[in-house]
Amino acid sequence: MSAVVQRYILVVSHAAQQATLEAAVEVCQQIQAQGATPVLRDLEVAAVISHAPELANLLVLDKDVSVSKIECAIVVGGDGTILRAAELLRGAAVPMLGVNLGHVGFLAETERDTITDTVARVLAKDYDVEERSTLAVRVKVGTEVVFETWALNEATVEKASRERMLEVIIEVDRRPLSSFGCDGVVMSTPTGSTAYSFSAGGPVVWPTVDAMILVPLSAHALFARPLVVGPDSIFAVEILERRSGHGVLWCDGRRTRNLPPGARVVVNKSDTSVLLARLHPEAFTDRLVEKFDLPVTGWRGPAA
Repeated sequence: MSAVVQRYILVVSHAAQQATLEAAVEVCQQIQAQGATPVLRDLEVAAVISHAPELANLLVLDKDVSVSKIECAIVVGGDGTILRAAELLRGAAVPMLGVNLGHVGFLAETERDTITDTVARVLAKDYDVEERSTLAVRVKVGTEVVFETWALNEATVEKASRERMLEVIIEVDRRPLSSFGCDGVVMSTPTGSTAYSFSAGGPVVWPTVDAMILVPLSAHALFARPLVVGPDSIFAVEILERRSGHGVLWCDGRRTRNLPPGARVVVNKSDTSVLLARLHPEAFTDRLVEKFDLPVTGWRGPAA
């Protein structure tokens, strides 16, 4: 007889929120009922078991099961939880599928009331995998690289002091483009073009476009427009020393580093992508209409 192959599904949630906890419990119950094994992060296990004691034998990521053995991750929550899951799965070929409990939930694939069907389709491997590019981010002080990280949505250089403007110079492909005072600079992927970059007035870029976007924040300059460059380009934002202003780097709102005067933040496309599981291969246009509730009443479509 052949041995039964154990299938591990990672469940990531925001266990501090009651509605999210209840949804995560339901996902774990459905995974077990359909013959697979749910795996959770250590900090979420206690909350889930407290809510549902019958799940007492849950496995813990990195303690009982390594990331390399995870087949797929079901992420319960909003886009912030999906970004947290992407951090956990960085470098692993594990697709993530988001169940939206947030507001817009742009990265999520399904809603709360479809959990049973969602789990069934995940276990049947009835989904497409979409590859999303990420950013490689380095901070240099002089010739030394003092910090390295990455971003799925965006890397943002912001002023550290509310009362003081940040003086920066922008570079593209190692050539200076412009210098100005500002509140900050957002550098994003197409995935992040509908997040912070969008709020700052940047363009919406379809995820099939291989590009990077730069958007200045409240810049005091005549030429401070959003920029879109190709995948082989390199952005750099240098904090000028003439005002002694300090900055701070934020990546996806999660990973941060203080930036002294003279620091340079260098951003280029990373070799490591993030994988999203898609149950509904809808047009990105339809996703924009749905998530932003855009007015399309009266549309009749192309003439026959």
